[in-house]
Amino acid sequence: MTVAVEVTDLVKRYPKSGSKAVDGISFDVAAGEVFGLLGPNGAGKTTTVGILTTRVLPTGGRALVGGVDVAADPVATRRKVAVVPQRVNLDRSLNARQNLLWHAAYHGVPRAERNRLADELLDRMGLSDKRKALVDDLSGGQAQRLMIARALIHRPEVLFLDEPSTGLDPQARLFVHDRIDDLRAQGVTVVLTTHDMDEAEKLADRVGVVDHGKLLTLDTPEALIKALPGSGTLDATLRPNGFAPADLVPLLASVDGVERVEQIGEREPAGAEPELRLRLYVGGEPAALLGPVAQTLHEQRVPVSGLALGQATLEDVFIELTGRELR
Repeated sequence: MTVAVEVTDLVKRYPKSGSKAVDGISFDVAAGEVFGLLGPNGAGKTTTVGILTTRVLPTGGRALVGGVDVAADPVATRRKVAVVPQRVNLDRSLNARQNLLWHAAYHGVPRAERNRLADELLDRMGLSDKRKALVDDLSGGQAQRLMIARALIHRPEVLFLDEPSTGLDPQARLFVHDRIDDLRAQGVTVVLTTHDMDEAEKLADRVGVVDHGKLLTLDTPEALIKALPGSGTLDATLRPNGFAPADLVPLLASVDGVERVEQIGEREPAGAEPELRLRLYVGGEPAALLGPVAQTLHEQRVPVSGLALGQATLEDVFIELTGRELR
């Protein structure tokens, strides 16, 4: 396996800070892999990416991108990486094609090649008809796709994407996801940071979860979900009938095979009693607990609007590891 990114015991401490922003993180990213780096706000993932893209100097440890030490040779590193930030940072005085050409020239792409690559990337990103459009005349999705095109024009070995689909409509989001799949097929390494767990589960070959500067876990989304205690679920929609949620949660948690119960929502149908949604995490086959759960609720005269089989998600893994507290 060819390693595109190698991080060993990476540390970053900012002056006057009482704790380390990055505290001994180690991981590898294989060439051609889509790797998701996840974590709450302030967890250390942005600082880690900042080090890998030469914007932040590490305090300790080592980070290599394409075999180049990012701290020892930042210039060579920048030739190997590209960054697509969350916020649009295109040159507003240039049109779409000129943005690509200027970036290619900056990275030393020969004139004939950069013209060809600009047209090729505009076509690939569905922007051929916007080649002469100014940045302010592009939609959010179009600007995001242009930033991806700009990042790719000097053929980086590793592409860093920060929240690639934030604020995009469903069609633009799907288009960006398809382009990321294309990059994987072309052998481009992608490091993705996102708060969208569905996006990470869909796109990433492996994910690492960071919190308080430490790497908590790293594996494929499927393996992380499978390892989660109570990875099967039942969703119960109930009319409490006088019961408080605090009473219904332990009632259902007492059913054999149910490992934990969480309230996931409530709604007030027009002209009807409010309904409560609970998620039951079970250790075995969820279908086997449909009967016992329904029987327990029937005995307590709790009306049931629905019982649905489900499956734990990467979001459940994230919450289990990092907690529910707001940051």
